[in-house]
Amino acid sequence: MKIEARELTKIYGETVALDNVSLTLDEAKIYGLLGRNGAGKTTLLNLLTAKTHPTKGSIIIDGEPVWENDKVLGNIFYMSEQNLYPASLRVWQVFKWTAEFYPGFDLLYAEELARRFELNTKKRVKGLSTGYASIFKAILALASGAKILLFDEPVLGLDANHRELLYREIVAHYSEHPKTIILSTHLIEEIADLLEDVIIIQKGQIILKQSVEELLASAHTVSGAASGVDQYIQGKQCIATEQLQNFKSATILGGALDQTLAKSLELELGKPELQKLFIGLTNS
Repeated sequence: MKIEARELTKIYGETVALDNVSLTLDEAKIYGLLGRNGAGKTTLLNLLTAKTHPTKGSIIIDGEPVWENDKVLGNIFYMSEQNLYPASLRVWQVFKWTAEFYPGFDLLYAEELARRFELNTKKRVKGLSTGYASIFKAILALASGAKILLFDEPVLGLDANHRELLYREIVAHYSEHPKTIILSTHLIEEIADLLEDVIIIQKGQIILKQSVEELLASAHTVSGAASGVDQYIQGKQCIATEQLQNFKSATILGGALDQTLAKSLELELGKPELQKLFIGLTNS
């Protein structure tokens, strides 16, 4: 399902959470929605799911407005940090309850995921730890049958093993059932290999939307003696530097690798990390 945000603005009192955002997301892609705290990520996700109304602008999904449209909203599943499920219900009861709202909900798949993640389905929602609450909500999303899945901090409280298991399951599920997936998380490097496109939001505005492959190919790192690095980056778009005593590294955006200059200065060229690019771009 294609998502179109048109001139979206959301204002809370004197705070402009989103500022005239226009964005098109193609169907059957995995997107990373990246931004610092307060950048507007959650506001955008809430607008996409009609949990709040825009001050200005509109959201169109498959040619239809999302607001007060059960047909469209029934194809979107939003896994948020908040726990919006009846706390007194047991996990297995919420599985059946969710199937009432999502006709495509796959109960057998949900039960299989619960076994693999060692989630006790007899537990009440209010009795789940932070990590297992995240697992519980992720299972609901994956089993929902929705054509658009939105994950806001999906691995909150998960240990490294469960995080890796969830990442693998998202990719496997996407491969078998192509759909639009948006992942919003601060653990950027962990999800870098999952993403096809990245959207970076800062102070309520989209500052970059690009394929991960193209973004990484458009940048490079240089490291070595500080004096040599300083010479190399002259006239180039340097978005980040790190220095420890006389050793320095820098991240360059745009432009070709100057291998001849790097060799003459005894510097090492390398590939950037998505997380460092994000930090550099949002610092610039």
